[in-house]
Amino acid sequence: MSKTIRIGTRDSELALWQANIVKQQLDSLGYKTQLIPVKSTGDLVLDKPLYQLGITGIFTRTLDIAMLNDDIDIAVHSLKDVPTILPKGIVQAAVLKRGNVNDTLVFKNNEEFLSSKKAIIATGSLRRRAQWLNRFPTHTIVDLRGNINSRLQKLDDNKHWNGAIFAAAGIGRIGLRPENAINLDWMIPAPAQGAIMIAALKEDHFVREACAKLNHEETEICTSIERKFLNKLEGGCTAPIGALAYIKNDEVTFKGVLLSTDGTKRIDVTRVKKLGDHNDIAQFCANLVIERGGKRLMDTIKKTNTKTNVFSTKSLTEDQRLLFNEKVSVESTDFIKISLNRIHPRVLKNEIQNVIITSKNAVESLTTNYSASQLQFKNIYCVGRRTKRLVERKIGKVTHTEKNAKKLADYLVEYIEGTQVTYFCSNLRLDVLPTILEKNHIEVNEIEAYQTKFDGKKIDDSIEGVMFYSPSTVSSFVEKNKTQVIAFCIGETTAKEAGKHFNDVRIAKVPTVESVIELVNEQYV
Repeated sequence: MSKTIRIGTRDSELALWQANIVKQQLDSLGYKTQLIPVKSTGDLVLDKPLYQLGITGIFTRTLDIAMLNDDIDIAVHSLKDVPTILPKGIVQAAVLKRGNVNDTLVFKNNEEFLSSKKAIIATGSLRRRAQWLNRFPTHTIVDLRGNINSRLQKLDDNKHWNGAIFAAAGIGRIGLRPENAINLDWMIPAPAQGAIMIAALKEDHFVREACAKLNHEETEICTSIERKFLNKLEGGCTAPIGALAYIKNDEVTFKGVLLSTDGTKRIDVTRVKKLGDHNDIAQFCANLVIERGGKRLMDTIKKTNTKTNVFSTKSLTEDQRLLFNEKVSVESTDFIKISLNRIHPRVLKNEIQNVIITSKNAVESLTTNYSASQLQFKNIYCVGRRTKRLVERKIGKVTHTEKNAKKLADYLVEYIEGTQVTYFCSNLRLDVLPTILEKNHIEVNEIEAYQTKFDGKKIDDSIEGVMFYSPSTVSSFVEKNKTQVIAFCIGETTAKEAGKHFNDVRIAKVPTVESVIELVNEQYV
């Protein structure tokens, strides 16, 4: 138990409380631990409600990145905030015993407004909004975001508000539940509400073994059913979905609900199964909701989005969508399709002295074809920090890296050992690197590791700006579109290609998707 387990957490009071519970339990088992608070994007965007952000996982993204970058070993989350599909390489290591599952109404003065036609209730949850309006259709719902303390303060400051809805577990855990509060046992909670989850890297067996000792099996069974139901309905923060499973007398009871955003339409489902025969509950109930009109309802919810004004030529994750300014309505799809090639064994017959890798796709092709022990390269030269990290994780140490192909070529001309390089590239690659090397009498052996294929689409006339991530995405776009747009580019090489077609070309400060999003936001401030 010599390894110190670094516990990543959001830095809100509730998140720290939850992380400390995990720390205490691990400490009691004899493990060494360290708390590492990290501010999440979800905590920084407080000017619009959760459902308007149109994304899931807004409170987990930062910790996921920290874990994948080896800055922390585990992340502690409220399980209801965690996307039903975890990022590649991250797994659910444990779920602690569940707390209060209910939603709680915190009110001012008294509860008389519940029988009134007019009342103002605050919540940032689309699920709570829809269920409240379904029960009290004449009431008004106002948006409320922030941590528990700030939400309670906003309720106190707004004299016309009658009440606000909170998760009972949250306000109870940090001792902030007011006397003027009642549990809403008629409101079906969010899937996994009240449960604390620990995420870890799949490959970290020591940490996973430690966390497994904290797992509460009954909570794991119930929350897994609820989250599977959510996943089957393709829901998240953008859909008003509730789910609750509980075990009593060796039976699993499940209740699920899907509503329209205004609460006027509601589809309920209930199922009871013997414990051990419960594995089909989520699928059965989701199918039942769909058969009762759930698909039409979900389609209607999805179509309520505002008109798209920015297009991304690379599919964005749900967490990346959070980062956009509220004035940006973004659509995304992959304009490039990648297929990995078979790399013939003769390429690796002898040890290769100098290897050039300029993309993560080349790394994936190499490691799909061969094991790390078979990839014996003396010197590996890379383009991009992310490619470097992937190479060092899957193949071996990188000798040198630069931020673009030209700079790498210039470096190699000056410092390369020998006069030959093997370049694992795509069928579509820029000429700059091999041209510079060959002009300086360095032989370039090109191995087509993967194929890049254009897969663009015609975009709507409402699109004002397009996000590009490589020269190939530019070429794919202009193959189907002739519209003049603002070209938001990930780097100089991409911008150079975009400059051949667009009058307004802008370059991100650093070569990341997040930096391109920042560039877009500057346009819509």
